[in-house]
This record gives sequence, C-alpha cells and structure tokens, in this order.
Amino acid sequence: MPGESIVTTVGQRTLALSNLDKVLFPACHVTKAEIISYYLGIAETMLPHLAGRCLTRVRFPNGVDAPPFYEKNLPPGAPDWLSVQTVLGTEGRIDYLVVTEPATLVYLANLAALELHAPQWTLPHTTIRDGAVLLAAEHEPRATTCVVDLDPGPGMTMVDVCTGALLIAARLAADGLIASVKTSGSKGLQLSAPIAPTPCEDVVRYVARLAAELSRAHPDLFVATMAKSARSGRIYIDYLQNKAARNTVCAYSLRGKEQPWVATPVTWDEVAAADSPEALRFRPEDVLARVDDKGDLFADVLADDGPPVPVPDSEG
Repeated sequence: MPGESIVTTVGQRTLALSNLDKVLFPACHVTKAEIISYYLGIAETMLPHLAGRCLTRVRFPNGVDAPPFYEKNLPPGAPDWLSVQTVLGTEGRIDYLVVTEPATLVYLANLAALELHAPQWTLPHTTIRDGAVLLAAEHEPRATTCVVDLDPGPGMTMVDVCTGALLIAARLAADGLIASVKTSGSKGLQLSAPIAPTPCEDVVRYVARLAAELSRAHPDLFVATMAKSARSGRIYIDYLQNKAARNTVCAYSLRGKEQPWVATPVTWDEVAAADSPEALRFRPEDVLARVDDKGDLFADVLADDGPPVPVPDSEG
C-alpha cells in the first residue's frame, strides 16, 4: 500500500511529500525518505554547483529496477515558486528547472529524480532573447568548465581509470588547466577544470585534440573514437560532454544503479592510491561524512577567473 503524504516546510516553501516508505533501491532497501534526506543534507554544498545551470533529470518512479525516464521540461503540476528558464535549441522549446534553493532538491527527490545532469555553461554566459536562451551556433553559450569524461570499456577497472586520470590531469596542467576530479557514480571518473568563458565548440575541439593526442601516446590505455567495438580494454575519452546541448552528471548527484552510488568529488591522493576495482565508491552517508570532514572537494571548479583554453585552429 502506498504510504501517506506528509506536509513539511523547507526554508520558506511548503512541500507535500508522498510515499516516503517506497523502496527505490531494492538491493539495499533504500527508501524515498532516505533519498530526500540525503539531498536535503547535501543541498548547501551542492547548490553552488547547480547555480545558473539548466537541469536535466533522470527519474526512477518505480525504483532503479524499473525503466527510468529523462525529464527536461518543467513537470506537470509543478509549484509556481520553482525557477524556470526557457531554452530554444535543436529540440525546440524546453522549459528547464534551475535549482536555486534546497526546497527544489527536496521537490525533485520526492519525484524520484535520482540523477541530476547539467551543461558546462551557466545562464550569465548565454544569449537570452525574449526570455529564452538561444543555442543556435551564432549564439553559442560559453562554457565556464572544461570536462574530460573517462568511460572505461570492457575489461577496464577503476584502477585503470585512475591511472588514466592522473595522466590527463598532468596533460591539462601543462596547458594551464587545473582539474578537480569526481567519480561518475558509475564506472568512470570525470575531470573538471574552471576556464575563462569559452564557446562550447572551442572546448569540444580542445578536448578532442587532447583525446587524440593521448590515444596516440598511450594506445593500450585510451581510445578517442565513439565506436563501442574499439573500447574493449581501453578508456574512452568522451570530449562530447562539452557540447552546449550535452549534460554531465552533477557533483553530489545520486546515480540510478543497483546501489545508491553518488558522483563524488575525490582527492588526487585518493585517485593515486586506488588499488581495487571497488575503490572510490561512495554512498550518500559516506558523502555527507566526507563533506563534514573534508568540505567541498569540488570547490575549485567554481572559480570565476579560470584560465583561457588553448583553442586549436580549425585544422587542429
């Protein structure tokens, strides 16, 4: 039987929360109430990483053992206090949520929106016309972060991904980009470096060039092609995450896996010390404890004075 709804207050907002005893992670019996509690607990740390970013959600209304669905538009029946930003792109008009307060995270958690994904650009670095962000090429948003997403193919473990991440961090540093690193909450790692506002396609070209260079220098470790047939025993360097229309899982977001793993910022010492395939996996309670102990390990990504990206020429 579904659980009863309760009414609660988060800040100045009144929220009705439903089915709090519903199990969303059957393998470990984690309920919706626990998910809501996590997102409320991490809100203060997570909010700066969501500021000004149009949010794509992955919802699991029947738990992680059932098919999820992606949601970009404002949910039907959403309260009028939510912050919304219209975007006009190749998919037409989308009315995105923008998280501005803890109550929004609680609202989304109540909808079983376990995963939160966002682009590398923020609203102040877009062209807005008649209230809508324009994604057309001539109005391309400017990214404030450069992301290098490491996606391990079959046969590769977190130990291999950590080896690759250290090599890439050194290569980025040679170009003046200082990366922070987080787990994806799945199999890989993601490096993010603050940059001066840069057209998204220029960042794509830069990371694509880096991926090609690294795959030539370390052919037994990296691959830069999207073809899944080429990824076995290699780590795919996904440079397309930097496209204006693409989204990357946010720091501190849950993932809809068998276990409630979190996309967790880690230290480079932790990356260097990883020695097993199970290394660098963190659940919500681990993440809250880490933030209490270490603070926000992804804070450097929020710098507003990042260095320029060494953009390759059109033939690079």
